[in-house]
Amino acid sequence: MKEKIIKLIEDVLKVPAGTITEDTMIEDVEQWDSLAHVMIIGQLEEELGVSIPLDEAIDLKGMRELLEKAGCE
Repeated sequence: MKEKIIKLIEDVLKVPAGTITEDTMIEDVEQWDSLAHVMIIGQLEEELGVSIPLDEAIDLKGMRELLEKAGCE
């Protein structure tokens, strides 16, 4: 599931495969702005059935935290 989430995020951000890792911090990815963040949360739910409450999604700082909220860690 972790790999599917990372691929989905890379697809939404339109970045090359391997750009996003478990150690990626959101602020370090230029394309990962607030609009992209909302799109990612929506796509996670729509495509993978991963639901992250909006109040928690807003506070995410990096991939480890996102994966944890998605139930991958």
